[in-house]
Amino acid sequence: MEEKLREYARLLVQVGLNPYPGQRMVISSPVECAAFARLCAREAYDAGCCEVVMNWTDDAMTRMKYLHAAEEVFGTVPLWRRHFFNDQALEGTAYLAISASDPENLKGVDSKRIIAAQRASGKALKDFDRLQMCGGFPWCIASIPIPSWAARVFPDKGEAEAVSALWDAIFRAVRVTGDGRAVERWQEHLETLERRLEKLNALGLKSLHYTNSLGTDLTVELPEGHIWESGGDRTLAGRPYIANIPTEEIFTAPLRDGIDGVVYASMPFVCGGTVVEDFHFVIRDGKIREVHAAKGEEALRAAVSVDEGACRFGEVALVPYDSPISSQKLLYYNTLFDENASCHLAFGEAYPECIKGGESMSKEELSEHGLNDSITHEDFMVGTADLQITGRTWGGAKVPIFVDGNFVI
Repeated sequence: MEEKLREYARLLVQVGLNPYPGQRMVISSPVECAAFARLCAREAYDAGCCEVVMNWTDDAMTRMKYLHAAEEVFGTVPLWRRHFFNDQALEGTAYLAISASDPENLKGVDSKRIIAAQRASGKALKDFDRLQMCGGFPWCIASIPIPSWAARVFPDKGEAEAVSALWDAIFRAVRVTGDGRAVERWQEHLETLERRLEKLNALGLKSLHYTNSLGTDLTVELPEGHIWESGGDRTLAGRPYIANIPTEEIFTAPLRDGIDGVVYASMPFVCGGTVVEDFHFVIRDGKIREVHAAKGEEALRAAVSVDEGACRFGEVALVPYDSPISSQKLLYYNTLFDENASCHLAFGEAYPECIKGGESMSKEELSEHGLNDSITHEDFMVGTADLQITGRTWGGAKVPIFVDGNFVI
């Protein structure tokens, strides 16, 4: 176990963030993950970082705040927090986020408080969000188990057994075995993704049409000049990094006003600390017009109303149904893993890198090219074993992209 933990920490620092000598690193981590966060800090110093700064979070305190803090707290962001995130981003600080929380930590919280906090954060942390979306600094999101999360994934196991089972699942998902070769395996994996996205970019697609037995019948237009990207990314300075570990997706931005039809989610979705189940959207002219959910509908409606762009889409991502994470047949209740087990869409902000020259464009220029703008970006899963995706090129030719849930290109 110790060897696997060190191998995982080394993977996140060396491949996920790839810091240069003298670079500062911020690690955001739940207090329950402190031991692993310290391993990552040790790896960062070994890689030559000049300083590692910790930003601790705590599920219990977060829930306490949303239930009991004064109403006006949620409409503001303290000056120290604005400076902490914006200034670090402007300086190009590497950012590692260890994502681990109870999927229903905010269940029962007034959704108005959650929306107010999201809006305030979006306004206050504009520099951080802008630079994160365009590669202004290296960032990586990863996860390790905590008891409350593990209990949700493995409800029939005791606490220790559930945590152990979740560790095993995560190690498989991130290609960590304890032999010290995870970095090498990830380089090979990134090369495989690169070959597939080259094929997609060569097709010159104008639109994608999704259908499956759940009832999805959706047409997604793509902006002219769109670019397919994969998990491997580069900062504006040209240094490689990986924003998500694990990653199995190839993604691009849809045309903001060019999505029509109905799309059914294939997995539950953790939204604002609430689990949303059995939901679907009706979309016309790129805008979510109807929201339906068997469970968590209020939280979902709140999520798509955070701002004007939250009810439109910013990402279309392709993941084969037989991906290594999907083959585990495990619902993680954590978007980092679940989105890499399934094709997915995201409502909210689009990545500037998904349009040619987008990293250097203003928000107004990105909008002119058809990309969506929002302070939110929420992925939900739509892939199934019978998902069919047909592409249409700018020349009018139809091209099968997915047949029965998997790539055919």
